[in-house]
Amino acid sequence: MAPSGTGDTLTSGGPDAGDQIQLRGLRVIGTHGVLPEEKSRAQPFEIDLDLSVDLTRAGATDRLSDTVDYAGVAGAAAAIVSGPTSFELLEALAGAVAEATLASDVRIAAVTVSLRKLQPPLAVDIGTVGVRITRRR
Repeated sequence: MAPSGTGDTLTSGGPDAGDQIQLRGLRVIGTHGVLPEEKSRAQPFEIDLDLSVDLTRAGATDRLSDTVDYAGVAGAAAAIVSGPTSFELLEALAGAVAEATLASDVRIAAVTVSLRKLQPPLAVDIGTVGVRITRRR
């Protein structure tokens, strides 16, 4: 975004203006669920993250140091899903991913986590099951 008017003041963007960093299709193997087979057999999960971040400065400077490094965010989310803690509910797992994401960089004002179980053990033909939560700082 180009500087506005006078001096080097930047035009206001920010998370309230809808600025987002989007991560799509992060696939991680984890052991989560209520059923005994889910507790003993790892299964694939997929995560989408929408980070509300003021991108004004990064857009003007083109410097990584002026934005959130999404590699670190993806790593933090993957560590929760693949880590040693097992969650029974997708709601709790998504909440832990949201907390880790917010903790990864103070510039993240809010995060929306979409978390899907890719091979749900159901007696019906279904592609995925999932939850979507939003957490704010």
